[in-house]
Amino acid sequence: MGQDWQGDVRIVLFVRLQNGVELDEALQKQIRTTVRTHTTPRHVPAKIIAVPDIPRTLSGKVTELAVRNVIHGLPVRNLDALANPGALAHFRDLPDLQS
Repeated sequence: MGQDWQGDVRIVLFVRLQNGVELDEALQKQIRTTVRTHTTPRHVPAKIIAVPDIPRTLSGKVTELAVRNVIHGLPVRNLDALANPGALAHFRDLPDLQS
């Protein structure tokens, strides 16, 4: 997703890791290389952040707009359309998004 950052937009990738997997430098490099190989350099994330859950709609679609609103301090509409609205709490005031 895009985060407004210093007069521009930077790409942030939130990942939900399998149990026992750590988001170390090697995994981040692998993710960035895969994204660069299959898309464009503009899509390579500036930040990769592990979160315990990713909000989804009742039909199972990822809700990028809701996450974008939360990280920008905007209200989230249609919370009742989310299967797991509590997952949005993981995105509020993330220290990794402050630098």
